[in-house]
Amino acid sequence: MKQFVIYTRVSTKRQGDSGLGLAAQLRDIQIYLETYADTPYEVIGQFQDILSGTNDDRPALAQAVALAEKTGATLLVAKLDRLSRKVSVVSALMDRKKLSIVVVSMPQADKFQLHIYSALAEQERTFISLRTRAALAPLRGTGKLGSAGRGNIAAANAGARVVADAYAARVMDTIRPLRQAGLTLQQIANTLNTTKVATTKGGRWYPTTVSNILKRLGD
Repeated sequence: MKQFVIYTRVSTKRQGDSGLGLAAQLRDIQIYLETYADTPYEVIGQFQDILSGTNDDRPALAQAVALAEKTGATLLVAKLDRLSRKVSVVSALMDRKKLSIVVVSMPQADKFQLHIYSALAEQERTFISLRTRAALAPLRGTGKLGSAGRGNIAAANAGARVVADAYAARVMDTIRPLRQAGLTLQQIANTLNTTKVATTKGGRWYPTTVSNILKRLGD
C-alpha cells in the first residue's frame, strides 16, 4: 500500500488558527490523492509549521522528512514554496536519496524539475524586489510615501502603476508567443500557473489577469 506523509506550512499563527491558507493546501493535497495516488493508499502522518517561508528552522518539516525516509512514504506538499522559499533549502531536500517528494500542484515533476522551478522562483522574487525599489526610489525623501493625505495616495498609486507596467512588459515576453500561437486566455493562464510564473501580486493567473496584461500593453 502506498504511504504518504503530508506537510503544510502557514506564515503566521493567525493563518494557522483560522485555517486561512491551510484549508487550500489540504484541499489541493486531497485532490492529488483522489486523482493521482494509486489506491489503496494510507496517510501515516501530517505535520505543520507556522513559520515564514524564509525561516530555515522547520521542526515539523524535519519530523515529516524523518518519518518519510524511515517508512519509505512519499512526502506531499501543496506547493513548492511550502517547503521553502530558499533554493538552497529545496536543493538540500532534493539531494536526500531516501526522500521521495511530490508537489501536488506539479504532480508529474521530478526532483530535477522541482530544483529548477525553485531556482526560477527565487530569481523572480529577487527581480520583483529590485523592480519595486527602483519604482519607489524617486519618491524617497520627497514626503510622498506617507500614508496620510490625498497627495500621498496619488504618489502611491503612481508608484504602483510603474511597478505594474514594468511587470507587464516583462511577462509579455512569455504571454505574446502563446497568444500568437493561438492559445486562448484560459490556456495561457493554465500555462503560466503550471510553469509557476507569479502574477504581480504573487497569485494565480486567470483569463481576466492575462487579458488585463494584454490591454495594459495594447496587445
